[in-house]
Amino acid sequence: MTVLELNNLSKSFGGVRAVDRVSMGFRKGRITGLIGPNGAGKTTVFNLISGFLKPDEGKISYQDQTITGILPWKVARMGIGRLFQDIHLFPHMRVVDNILAAFQKQTGENPLLALFVRPKVTAEEKNHRGQTQELLRFVGLSDKANELAENLSHGQQKLLSIARLLAAEADVLLMDEPTAGVSPQMVDKILDLIKRLAENGRTVVFIEHNMNVVIEIADWVYFMDNGQVASFGSPDDVLGDPEVRKAYIGV
Repeated sequence: MTVLELNNLSKSFGGVRAVDRVSMGFRKGRITGLIGPNGAGKTTVFNLISGFLKPDEGKISYQDQTITGILPWKVARMGIGRLFQDIHLFPHMRVVDNILAAFQKQTGENPLLALFVRPKVTAEEKNHRGQTQELLRFVGLSDKANELAENLSHGQQKLLSIARLLAAEADVLLMDEPTAGVSPQMVDKILDLIKRLAENGRTVVFIEHNMNVVIEIADWVYFMDNGQVASFGSPDDVLGDPEVRKAYIGV
């Protein structure tokens, strides 16, 4: 089942066509890799999906609903979460509080309303705390619950960022180089987590330059070059394509 679909997307910056008539489909429970040289258009595709950029042409559909050009916060509330390469956390807050802050449409966010429905707010907060403990266990950070986010390693901060996306009920996760800058041991934990996310029915799309990572976890790959989809298919098929190897790897 395709949950997110791009049809003939194009985006130019001045005279540069960063994304040129790109069409892609992302299926439920599948891990899809976007690969290609720097400047190929991969991050621009993520920015178009997330609403940070509006396409010049084309259409973006999520669960059969057109979301082209919708504001980023609305895209996020619909269920499309983004893991940035530059991690976005509240560094001076505890790990547990970072997750609690990510839950959507909390009644307690409205101070006036909270005064009149205090029992509802209390029950909601209790439920969120229980969910937070489950998320901490799921991503492997239970022992770090009361640590400040800034004291976590880079890899642990990425795990926390993923937990925040899950708290926000993201069904599609866009991950920009999820293993970049982390230790080999932490890479294994992140890849295991991504696999479990897909097994649980979430759609994962990731940008990655480490081909070992792509081979290990990707079910499907799109190779981009000069703003276009130059090749797509299984990792073995795409990475075995002589033209891809020549354009991307230089062999």
